[in-house]
Amino acid sequence: MAGERDEMMMRIALEEAGAASSWGDVPIGAVVTRDDEVLARAANARERDRDPTAHAEVLALRSAAQRLSTWRLEDCTLYVTLEPCAMCAGAIVLARVERLVFGGKDDKAGFAGSLGDLVRDPRLNHAVEVESGVLAEECGELLRAFFRERR
Repeated sequence: MAGERDEMMMRIALEEAGAASSWGDVPIGAVVTRDDEVLARAANARERDRDPTAHAEVLALRSAAQRLSTWRLEDCTLYVTLEPCAMCAGAIVLARVERLVFGGKDDKAGFAGSLGDLVRDPRLNHAVEVESGVLAEECGELLRAFFRERR
């Protein structure tokens, strides 16, 4: 069940998402936490870095792993403003993230319940606890505004 901490962390992810739109990237932000500590925060940077893998989730996971000096993020929660795609869902599973909290669903590319559910696939050696819909309206409005400006 989402609570005050989840909303607080999602607001940080929303700040990151806002930064992404400032450099022309789709406004998606991510935060990795352990207990009450923010380990890493990142925004989409595909356009800025000219890197197809520079999704907010991947960048935040890399940064958290570097900070903890391990790729295993077993006691960590990842907050992200939009449901992760297949690439990011795979990275979340491989990093052994304990919990995923996201804002808006992504019916076109989401792999944490929409198009597929990679993060909870019982055939894999790790399943992630998932909480969706945290500040979904705010997360969705940021994306809608970004795409409205581009049409």
